[in-house]
Amino acid sequence: MASLGHSLTEEALHDMISAADKDGSGEIDFLEFLTMMEKKMNNTDSEEEIREAFKVFDRDGSGKISAAELRHVMTQLGEKLTEEEVEEMVLEADLNGDGEIDYEEFVKMMTGK
Repeated sequence: MASLGHSLTEEALHDMISAADKDGSGEIDFLEFLTMMEKKMNNTDSEEEIREAFKVFDRDGSGKISAAELRHVMTQLGEKLTEEEVEEMVLEADLNGDGEIDYEEFVKMMTGK
């Protein structure tokens, strides 16, 4: 979250995770993560913040988020994902079917718009 310009206390992070953990597993799965980020982005909703979040994921600056980049960021956020889970995440967000997530697809994924 600090990479996205948000600093959180340990307690605030715990509260955020508890609120997002709809199935009570103690962990946030990808859909719970998306829901949490969607709410966060809709609360702040500025194009600049969304662009900055995209840059966090787009590590090589290509304008697209690859499966490897997505896996890296999710790992940094504490998510231990299998190759299949990462591929499923990309497929879910990849609206044009090119195997990567471009900025427009990212915006739709993060805002639900």
